[in-house]
Amino acid sequence: MKKILLLIFAIILTISTAQTCTIAVISGKYTSDGRPLLWKNRDTHQTKNILMFFHGKKFDFIGLVNANDTTGSSVWIGVNSAGFAIMNSASYNLNINDTVKQTGNEGKIMKLALETCATVQDFENLLKKLPKPTRIESNFGVIDAHGGAAMFEVGNWKYVKFDANDPKVAPFGYIIRTNYSFTGKLGTESSGYIRYNTVNQLFYSAASTSSLNAQFIIQNVTRELYNSLTKDDLYKKYANIPQNTPTFTWFHDFVPRKFSASSVVIQGVKNGENPLLTTMWTVVGFPLCSITIPVWVYGQNNFPQILHYNKKLKNSPLCHAALTLKKKVFPIIWGKFASEYYININALINADGTGIIQKIRPYENYIFRKTYSMLSSWRKNNQPDKKQMLNFYSWINAYVKNMYLSKFHIRI
Repeated sequence: MKKILLLIFAIILTISTAQTCTIAVISGKYTSDGRPLLWKNRDTHQTKNILMFFHGKKFDFIGLVNANDTTGSSVWIGVNSAGFAIMNSASYNLNINDTVKQTGNEGKIMKLALETCATVQDFENLLKKLPKPTRIESNFGVIDAHGGAAMFEVGNWKYVKFDANDPKVAPFGYIIRTNYSFTGKLGTESSGYIRYNTVNQLFYSAASTSSLNAQFIIQNVTRELYNSLTKDDLYKKYANIPQNTPTFTWFHDFVPRKFSASSVVIQGVKNGENPLLTTMWTVVGFPLCSITIPVWVYGQNNFPQILHYNKKLKNSPLCHAALTLKKKVFPIIWGKFASEYYININALINADGTGIIQKIRPYENYIFRKTYSMLSSWRKNNQPDKKQMLNFYSWINAYVKNMYLSKFHIRI
């Protein structure tokens, strides 16, 4: 009986920590400014997220962590002081019919990579050293400060590398993955095919017009409510309905999902630039109700307090605010499928311009503009300005707190 209970607990734990995400690696050869990008739209039932700074074995790093993981044992996307960055998505078609149990240790491996790896090659060397079976079924995306950008599909017994700089592998410079791997069996065991197609359409359009950058990904992909299969575009379809008119529609297989917990784009550096200029654009909390805040490893643990763990909230204040607003977007609490698959689109966007996204966007645009100006100055000197960075952190902390209070009456 005890063994049965332990098995059930293990299964529940695996389900609760599954990372059913949408991710991409983009070569700097195809981005609008020549710098590589790493993107993760994190889907998980661990919806309370924080940022943490670590003094690693070889490198310092910042990572996205579950709020209940107060020791930071696992990192789900992050960047280190060498300019190396990593993230992952769960894959469900690499270990089919393999009886070896999974450990869910992808977050621990990513933490190890962040504290020990400087390059894509370093990470590949780490994968080679993992004992077999790895007990892993995952897609890992990595970039480094030397132009490296690759995706690794990792199963129990082998891995396959996809180089985003190789036109034979990535003809448009980007590699997208959801919850299946290209080297695995394609079928009902895996998921995310529609999300993949949606992102591919959006990326292709952006890459072909030299507009593929961090801001585009966050505002036009992470929060996109277009379904590539049904051709439904919820923003266009319901934009003309007056405010305070609850309008429910089917919400499934969009890039953002009800259990999207955070979204992050890591913008690397050009070869020869200071790795400490690598920028981690974070959207901590439900992406449709949160706001973008950039952070840098150079600032160590001094990033805005609204991204840190708050003992009273048992969450980061920004994530808490986003989850509070999320209740307006998903107000149905009865019925498993009704509460997950029906969204009140009027709460996000309406004809009066008072939707959640409509209120947040002007503030977020100003953050982007202010950051671009600061980064331009730092790049000329090839060095971040510590005093300017800390002042910026202080300003953005107050700025975002004021926005949630004045626009949504949420005090954080």
